[in-house]
Amino acid sequence: MTGEAAVAVQGKKIAVFVLVIFALYVIITDPAKAADYVQIGFEGISNAASSIGDFMTWIANGGD
Repeated sequence: MTGEAAVAVQGKKIAVFVLVIFALYVIITDPAKAADYVQIGFEGISNAASSIGDFMTWIANGGD
């Protein structure tokens, strides 16, 4: 691995570590708000999946 690639991998590891620490902090300090964030995230994923399904149905029907 080149030096630049090693630095990029190390940077990604640090970013993931910071995000995990932040998530744990939010869960510990305000579990209700953390649950709201999870619900919002799942609603977003559900809406995106539904939209993709609608788009694929539209394509399968010939784009009418």
